[in-house]
Amino acid sequence: MSFIEVTDLCKDYRIAKQEKGIAGAVKSLFHREYTVKEAVRNVSFSLEKGEVVGYIGPNGAGKSTTIKMLSGVLLPTSGVAKVGDIIPYENRKENAKRIGVVFGQRSQLYWDLPISDTFDLYESLYSVPKERFRKNCDFYTELLDMKDFLHQPVRQLSLGQKMKANIAIALLHDPEVLYLDEPTIGLDVTSKKVLRDALKSINAQRNTTIILTTHDMDDIEAVCQRLIMIDQGQKLFDGTLEDFRSKYNDGFTVKLEFDTVPPPWQESGEYELLEGDERHWLIKSRTEMTAKAAMIDLIGKYDPTNLYVQEERIEDIVRRAYALDEVGC
Repeated sequence: MSFIEVTDLCKDYRIAKQEKGIAGAVKSLFHREYTVKEAVRNVSFSLEKGEVVGYIGPNGAGKSTTIKMLSGVLLPTSGVAKVGDIIPYENRKENAKRIGVVFGQRSQLYWDLPISDTFDLYESLYSVPKERFRKNCDFYTELLDMKDFLHQPVRQLSLGQKMKANIAIALLHDPEVLYLDEPTIGLDVTSKKVLRDALKSINAQRNTTIILTTHDMDDIEAVCQRLIMIDQGQKLFDGTLEDFRSKYNDGFTVKLEFDTVPPPWQESGEYELLEGDERHWLIKSRTEMTAKAAMIDLIGKYDPTNLYVQEERIEDIVRRAYALDEVGC
């Protein structure tokens, strides 16, 4: 059996209808009507221990709701979720000892306390053995480069420093699973790189299973081996990044540079000339030919001085996948 098993997981919310005016308010006191919002619909997946998975989708897709059910915060409407043979929402205390959770817009830090004092507080909360706790404090302080601000009050820290501390706190008790919900939101490029490198090290050294939800596709490419995409509460894709590119990729572009006036453009079903002048052409591949074959073909036809192949960014591919889903609906 896999370490995490999610089977036909559903979560519905009942939302009260708000009628206008005083008469509507009085009416709702005696007879309130509701609509049902399906936040998660029949989502199923399984994860092996030590996997790092990107869980993506547009706003309102059901990502955070899924994480909250896996962490035991929410009770599903139907379906089953198991994390290491524990049903999270039925065994919340036991589940809490085995997981770490970081929500990018919520902090576990205390405004006036230095991080070192907050660490001591969580040692008591999780009943972590002192020797193991100290080793973990030293390990994550070094890994996340927190020495310079470990004894500063939280109110004096930058957003990136706070996020490092939140991730460290979530890991001090050696959880088997780490749930990260938008951990790099609002961070600068340097802080994002530090966090991504740290997550890769944590997974490699501690074999921690990581589920990462994010809108930053650079996070996914840098950290994750697998991608699960949902939209409108339903799973659309589950596989490797390579499989995702293969399914939704729309080809690649090739940039040609010329020192002299190029030969006339030859219209064909293989390429589309996106833009061009007497020195530069940008060409879109229309067929499933490889980049190597396209380069050989274009060099033979047009003899450019330089040629560059530009693979489509994962962010653009994801955007297209969302658009295709909307059309399908």
